[in-house]
Amino acid sequence: MAENSLAARLYRGEAGINVVGRRRLWFSLAGALVLIALLSIGVRGFSLGIEFAGGNSFQIPASVGTLADAEAEVESVLGSAGGGAELVTAQQVGNASGSFYEMRTSQLSTDESNAVRAELAQRFALPVDQISGNQVSQAWGQQVTQRALLGLVLFIALVSLYLVIRFEWRMAAAAVFSLVMNLILTAGIYSLVGFEVTPSTVIGFLTILGFALYDVVVIFDKVQENTRGITANNTMTYADATNLAINQSLMRSINTSVVALLPVGGLLFIGAGLFGAGTLKDLGLVLFVGMAMAFLTSILLATTLLVVLKNREPRIQAHNKRVEARATALGRGESPGKRAARTDDPADEGEPDEAEAGTPALAGAAPKVGARPTGKRPTGARGGRPGGNRPGGGKRR
Repeated sequence: MAENSLAARLYRGEAGINVVGRRRLWFSLAGALVLIALLSIGVRGFSLGIEFAGGNSFQIPASVGTLADAEAEVESVLGSAGGGAELVTAQQVGNASGSFYEMRTSQLSTDESNAVRAELAQRFALPVDQISGNQVSQAWGQQVTQRALLGLVLFIALVSLYLVIRFEWRMAAAAVFSLVMNLILTAGIYSLVGFEVTPSTVIGFLTILGFALYDVVVIFDKVQENTRGITANNTMTYADATNLAINQSLMRSINTSVVALLPVGGLLFIGAGLFGAGTLKDLGLVLFVGMAMAFLTSILLATTLLVVLKNREPRIQAHNKRVEARATALGRGESPGKRAARTDDPADEGEPDEAEAGTPALAGAAPKVGARPTGKRPTGARGGRPGGNRPGGGKRR
């Protein structure tokens, strides 16, 4: 690692990236985004796949023409033979035997589904057995949703227990908060953009929780290392030590996120975009969005909330006040906790100490212990005793 590289300066705390100091900004932005996400979920809702909303799907060989032509024919057939059902989604899907168009519609009865298949086979001049159809009940999607929510609750409970044992309850609360924010923001993006929610999306949601937790634990481990025994010195507040931990872990978090997003991006853009694997698109999309949000929430929200919770602790409050008082004293050029050194200039002898500077001496005040007398000794006095020499120079017998 080069001495002047960004990673080295971040680790030494010289890059000057103040994340914790701007925590009000991050909380405000997060609150606004969560409000938008909840409004979108409440008003627009989600674009549910047929596995959750119930419906039918038809697979038509791609040899019949373009996707737009096939989509137009299916909509026309649904209007005549499908009882007014609607075409929900249309996409090209590829497999080993070739590519085909998958048309997903709203709920159809068995008779309507058979009539639609026969009409499509007639219009595309294909045998009926080359157009396959499936019907999915809405109850199956509800069962998947209930089990996914149960798995989410158990996951959060186990994560909280682990973090309390490994760190402390404040770190557990901050980590769970970031996980919940990650889920809400990711769900809000799905609702705003209109991405389809499928069973693969649910699997992806549960997967990104593990990634988000890993990033939070890495940062919290560094925070714990920097703040161990922090009250024994007065050089750094808890917020400063946490911000230093973020800077020291930032490059690692960026590298981890980039390395994780590259294969997910390949899964999404290559697997789904070039090869037409619809299942890969549903899984890759939620992983890509969720991992990107996990990187932001773990740094901007989890650590900043931890600082807010720790600053409410009386021990940390007292420590922060001592650090601030020391910084104020140093800013005035003082040396806190130490007396000013005396000079060797005889003219400065007898001056008051630093703590008493500016206080006038009181008349008749007793001299300090060890202080030299301010008056001159009598000539010929010895040992400070008056009459040390008798008149005439005679000695005491």
